[in-house]
Amino acid sequence: MENLLRVGVISSTHGIRGEVKVFPTTDDAERFLDLEEVILDAGREQITLKIERVKFFKNMVILKFKGYDNINDIERYKGRDLLITREQAVELGPDENFIVDLIGLLVVTDQGEELGTLTDVIKTGANDVYQVKLPSGKEVLLPAIKECILSVDLEKGMVTVHVMDGLLD
Repeated sequence: MENLLRVGVISSTHGIRGEVKVFPTTDDAERFLDLEEVILDAGREQITLKIERVKFFKNMVILKFKGYDNINDIERYKGRDLLITREQAVELGPDENFIVDLIGLLVVTDQGEELGTLTDVIKTGANDVYQVKLPSGKEVLLPAIKECILSVDLEKGMVTVHVMDGLLD
């Protein structure tokens, strides 16, 4: 399992005083209010940044980091991920998993047949959708609902699904 989890991506600068607009990749953007620091994936290195201020604008989070006081200090980090450690992550409820832990799991049917590999989780609003790559290279989308996703076993690296009528057509 990955030790670092992505909570956002710096999309652009905001003003000239070192603030950045961040597209949140977490379910609850308000969680930035509880973070004191994040880790910037700067490519060759990871930089711990202390959060000085958090604001919200539409679907974006606006962050100001301590020590980054002008646009030139922060502009080069556009497009970079903001990460947190698992210890900083929100506590998951029953039947909840981090997306990063699901990617790459083997997907098998309730009949014991290998269906493929989970390659992505798509957030739709109503329910998540699991993208599964079949051995043939074709991709299938499975709704993440109890009638379809029967179990997720991270230790075995496996998701057991019930393929509902019409999903493989």
